[in-house]
Amino acid sequence: MITSRENRWLKRFRAALSGERGGDEIVGVEGVRLVEAALGSGLPIEALLVSESGTRHLPRIAHVLASRVTVLRTSDKLFASVADTQTPQGIAALVRPRQATIESLLTGTPLLIVMAGVQDPGNVGTIVRAAEAFGATGALTCLADGIGTADPFAPKALRSSAGSALRLPIVHGASATILFGQLKMFGVKTLAAVAARFAEKNRKDNGPDDPSPLLRPWDFDWKVSTAILIGNEGSGLPANLVRSADARVYIPQAAAAAPVGIESLNAAMAASVLLYEAMRQRNTPGQPRS
Repeated sequence: MITSRENRWLKRFRAALSGERGGDEIVGVEGVRLVEAALGSGLPIEALLVSESGTRHLPRIAHVLASRVTVLRTSDKLFASVADTQTPQGIAALVRPRQATIESLLTGTPLLIVMAGVQDPGNVGTIVRAAEAFGATGALTCLADGIGTADPFAPKALRSSAGSALRLPIVHGASATILFGQLKMFGVKTLAAVAARFAEKNRKDNGPDDPSPLLRPWDFDWKVSTAILIGNEGSGLPANLVRSADARVYIPQAAAAAPVGIESLNAAMAASVLLYEAMRQRNTPGQPRS
């Protein structure tokens, strides 16, 4: 039973649940659903922290709680002092995520999602959740024009991923230059997601002489090795990444009756639509291309 605010374990949980990742790369997960996902993921669990009221969740996780996991107990007040949420459920864990590499994601016929400058942790987590749901084999993050992508293992991103970040192989902070070089070396087709309004304008401006293919989601053969590039929420992908891609892809939208038109889909929604089409084709034998 931990009774001191200065206890080393509480300090460790406080840092991890606030998003700090030390040299050992341990991350904190909070709440019964995420803790259950962490325990069931097969990843190394350093410790489980349970408050007095949090003990009610122990029967739910008993089927995935290994005997070797260290279980620490504390008061509700001390648990609240380390929690990242406003209404803590009284249960948290320290988990070590798998260490994926770019090379490890390029085996077989990969379907990858690359987030370049996606700053909102909620969007990052939702994209990772969609990636796992629709059969992606991995996710990567990289800089875009000096703009970094939110850490998929940060507290808000982890919650938005609903545990997918603990199961899907992820490479965080890859170099865009190195990444593109390796994707091309392994024959992975790169698709740059662009906003519908810009895609339509470019199609009209450039016509048939447009040097870069501009595709709708169903125009592409998703059964080949593919990486989807998703850019910043406001500015999208940088021009150099779009030019480096094998093709651009956009999601057509319904015509708007209002004069101001319809806003483009946000990063997480666009990624979800593209990933769904990839899964649909990959799961349909002999799927024809339109």
